[in-house]
Amino acid sequence: MRFIYNILFPLAFIFFIPGMLYKLLRRPGYKKTFPERFGIYSKERKKALEAYKGCIWVHAVSVGEGVIAAAMLKEWSEVNPGHKFVLSTTTTTGQELARKKVPEGVEVIYCPIDFLPFVNRVFNLLSPRMLVIFETEIWPNMIAVARRRNIRTALVNARMSDHSCKGYYRGRLFFKPLLKMFDLIGVQTAQDRERFAAVAPDANVKVMSNMKFDQQVPQNIAPADLSGYFGREAGQTLLAASTHPGEEQLIAAVFKRMSQDFPALKLVIVPRHAERGTEIAGILKQNGIDFRRRSQDDGTGGETVSCLLADTTGEMLKLMMTSDVVIMGKSLAGQDEGHNIIEPALLGKPTVTGGVLKNFRFVLNVFKNDDAIITIDADEQLEPVLRKLFGNAEYRKTLGEKARQAVNAHRGATSRTIKHLEEML
Repeated sequence: MRFIYNILFPLAFIFFIPGMLYKLLRRPGYKKTFPERFGIYSKERKKALEAYKGCIWVHAVSVGEGVIAAAMLKEWSEVNPGHKFVLSTTTTTGQELARKKVPEGVEVIYCPIDFLPFVNRVFNLLSPRMLVIFETEIWPNMIAVARRRNIRTALVNARMSDHSCKGYYRGRLFFKPLLKMFDLIGVQTAQDRERFAAVAPDANVKVMSNMKFDQQVPQNIAPADLSGYFGREAGQTLLAASTHPGEEQLIAAVFKRMSQDFPALKLVIVPRHAERGTEIAGILKQNGIDFRRRSQDDGTGGETVSCLLADTTGEMLKLMMTSDVVIMGKSLAGQDEGHNIIEPALLGKPTVTGGVLKNFRFVLNVFKNDDAIITIDADEQLEPVLRKLFGNAEYRKTLGEKARQAVNAHRGATSRTIKHLEEML
């Protein structure tokens, strides 16, 4: 099956390139070393990476996984300072964040596209002693090359949704051998273990819990100063985090109506993809909301407004710190996959989300069991929920504190994972 994959890959790659280049041009982030996606390294980069031969190669696709991977590398470096680490990401935004977050001494590269010549080039350059892949990045050639070179391989913080399980099961002739190649698959929940076992019964799957619960708020982080946009007496702030198409229209309309009864209320919208800024600006104009764009305006001058369109990257926690209530995106207006609801909980922020988070089902259930989050099953429920929250400060405080406690009660996945990885070396 992998033979067919490699035969067809060059053809698929031709159609993949335009979309990849389009995203490269539109999305922000670190792009200087993007040719590494094709296994292309400058002489300077090759020389720098020579010092990392025999490293532990950790791969995390994008921003969310990159944050967790950087935190794990920090803890792992403290457990064993003698290890050399290289962290790879796929996206430009993930690359930029990784370079900011990784501990000193960890090198960051772009992950090669899963084409054998590109993959082999990177393995030749790094000669890693271990490959650690985060969550769902199951690339056949990367895994097979590691196996062929007797490199220990692990999939960590792994999860498998209902939808993914059906697809993996239908394609188990392809995926079963791949999953068996991992020396260890560390999954988030017992349900994930059952799903992986259904596809590959002989795979070594262990429940480790979710590393996202181990996130910490950086000690040196400070709230974003939004006084240049909202004025010194800003009032209450609603943060719409990691929004997707459809959600901005819903939130803007609700905010516009609420502004009549909460005149001091402010809105901050942080789209998941910053390149959608112009599109969202049009939505705000259609709804008659006065706003400024953070990508074009540093807040040092201009008239105060009621809404900030934060079409930037790497500022989510700083913006969350300024908020009174958080709406987590990809969960409303027909979206149901969800985003990381642990981040606002770390800050003790009351959070509203849709009732179905396919990618964060276990986390959502933890919060729901502890009455630490508000979920809505229909978009029309959003406005009354927000009115209740902004009308009751004590309710907001209690909900945020319950969320913080729920996170603290489920910590430990990172240390368990590191322990198992160390035993593999």
